[in-house]
Amino acid sequence: MQPNALESPMSFETWIAFTVLETLLCLVPGPAVLFVMGQGLVQGPRPAIAAGLGILSANTLYFAVSATGLGALLLASYEVFFAIKWLGVAYLLWIGLQALLARPEALAVARARPAGAWRVLRRGFLVQAANPKSILFFGALLPQFVDPAGNVAAQLLLLGLTSVAVEFVVLAAYGGLAGRLRRFATRPAVVMWFDRAAGGLLIAAGLGMAAIRRGD
Repeated sequence: MQPNALESPMSFETWIAFTVLETLLCLVPGPAVLFVMGQGLVQGPRPAIAAGLGILSANTLYFAVSATGLGALLLASYEVFFAIKWLGVAYLLWIGLQALLARPEALAVARARPAGAWRVLRRGFLVQAANPKSILFFGALLPQFVDPAGNVAAQLLLLGLTSVAVEFVVLAAYGGLAGRLRRFATRPAVVMWFDRAAGGLLIAAGLGMAAIRRGD
């Protein structure tokens, strides 16, 4: 018997459970949140929005990969997972060190002349695409909410759209918070402190990423 096209692809309870879990995971400050807040604090709201869109673009890509079944292959391939993980570690350490070692005058220039939206979007995409936890989420966790007896494609689409929508709201909230804090960060010393704190947290996130295993 074919599923009725007018029926919901999954139960409301399952969707709520996924939405709550996704919200909690997004609220925990990780590399994506730190990157968005760093852009908002130093460069303003527009770069923060661009950073968020880059992160969401990477999530959309991983969702598409998961929906086609390639996510399970990536998760099962030690070589691919290993390469993505260590590229992510290296990239987070690199941008973290850049922020940590930035001079006050360079931060003043960045604040006065924000980077182009495309450049920030690209960096946001790389931050999220190089995070192996994205593979774990879309390749291993998301399918746990799919009922094989139902319309699998519709369920995956609903879960993917929910994931993107939730993360958009959370990143926008963090970006808005960074924008408000930026109003108080008018002195170069305060901007430098914010940037170095973000740099240190990104380095810590990179080191934490190094400990991630496929079974985590």
